Amino acid sequence: MAVGSKNSFDLVVLGAGTGGYSAAFRAAQLGLRVALIDQHRIGGVCLHSGCIPTKAMLESADLFDKVKHSSDYGVNVGEAAVDFGVIAKRRQAVVDRLHKGLQSLVKKNDVQYIHGTGTLVSGKKLKVVQLGDDGQPSGEIHVDATDVILATGSRVRSLPGLVPDGRRIVTSDDVLRSTSLPKSMIVVGGGAVGVEFASFYHDMGTQVTVLEYLPALVPLEDADVSKDLERSFTKRGIKVITGARFDASQVTTDGNGVCVMVGPEGREPQELRADQMLVATGRAANTDNVGLQNTRAKVDRGVVQVDLRTMRTAEPHLYAVGDITGGLWLAHVAAHEGIQAVHAIVGDPHEPIDYLKMPRATYCRPQIASIGRSEAECARDGIEVKSGKFPFMANGKALIGGDYEGFVKVVADRKSDEVLGVHMIGPHVTDLIAEASAAMLLEATAWEVGAAVHPHPTLSEALGEAALMVDGRAINF
Repeated sequence: MAVGSKNSFDLVVLGAGTGGYSAAFRAAQLGLRVALIDQHRIGGVCLHSGCIPTKAMLESADLFDKVKHSSDYGVNVGEAAVDFGVIAKRRQAVVDRLHKGLQSLVKKNDVQYIHGTGTLVSGKKLKVVQLGDDGQPSGEIHVDATDVILATGSRVRSLPGLVPDGRRIVTSDDVLRSTSLPKSMIVVGGGAVGVEFASFYHDMGTQVTVLEYLPALVPLEDADVSKDLERSFTKRGIKVITGARFDASQVTTDGNGVCVMVGPEGREPQELRADQMLVATGRAANTDNVGLQNTRAKVDRGVVQVDLRTMRTAEPHLYAVGDITGGLWLAHVAAHEGIQAVHAIVGDPHEPIDYLKMPRATYCRPQIASIGRSEAECARDGIEVKSGKFPFMANGKALIGGDYEGFVKVVADRKSDEVLGVHMIGPHVTDLIAEASAAMLLEATAWEVGAAVHPHPTLSEALGEAALMVDGRAINF
């Protein structure tokens, strides 16, 4: 254990997002003296400008949609209306409550939280410019550590030549600070962030157009999922342009909104106008200005290279977790990586991280969740598979809830029957994917997943039935 100065620690974690605070809390639980450093509030992007506020808004949108159809359930409530100011206030209340909980966990775990900007002087030393409550510098200290974990996260990224102004051309950060709704919006990017906001704004009454450069929405998902989402969006009235091409530098704004010339590849572009353009084209790792040049850590195309068994960089006592490592840019993955690094530090390494066994969740309507390989990825890798697909329209609980779009697909190895992937689109699938995560961790077969008893009537039955369908044994379809 480190001894000496009060600024000497067993472990210093730079970055207090989900990956950082998870690592700090686990290290403290294992008896290490820990410091957690961040220039912002504990919780990081996920809590303050990502997962949590976005999902709070989507919850309001989902409820609004249900209320508009309440008469279908025999409940008449009159004409529904949106008060976006209240939605924004509730969004912040959820964030504040979770933030307060994290602050109490810092104290509970006896972690020293340092509000400031940290820079690596070497692999085991940091210079910290301390910040006051007003965010202004209030002093400088030097911190020593036996080990250091970098968890500095990521930031929104735009397209070259397309500069967000916070008013007409906005990012997700801007949207999550807003208290009003535009009448029309162009969403650039059909990945997870883009389709979530497209779904939200459409449900709030905004006219939405989604532009996706690749041939399908959510292009990293199974092809059947992508097709189902585009069909659902189109049916709801969301305009989708895939294979979209436009010159980002030629996007113009004026007092009436934003204008872009866009069209599918190979066709004459058409003028598209809206009150706002939301740029949802990915994120960039925060690896600049943290002092990596003062270490032996290797950075490739903006992300830090690590050993996935230990999360250690090329600098012996320096570890990196979360978005800066370039794996899956998801909060729960960052948390898993942070815990992985801590156990390596204390001499209890886990199995190497396998990103194929990390669940992915997208909260548009209908929701999307997946884990493992798609059928196309199996074909690419030369793996012979069999699959089963069960529609929610054949599930009693989905029909009772009035939300029965989508399906569950299970992909299994043709020879061993081991589950290689599960792909879902439909009601509450972001919760249902947890069972598939456990199944893949335990290397379960499709038969085992299908043989497990799923209570009736529940949405979980859809996964059991899809697993049985792999061998043509489904009961209810």
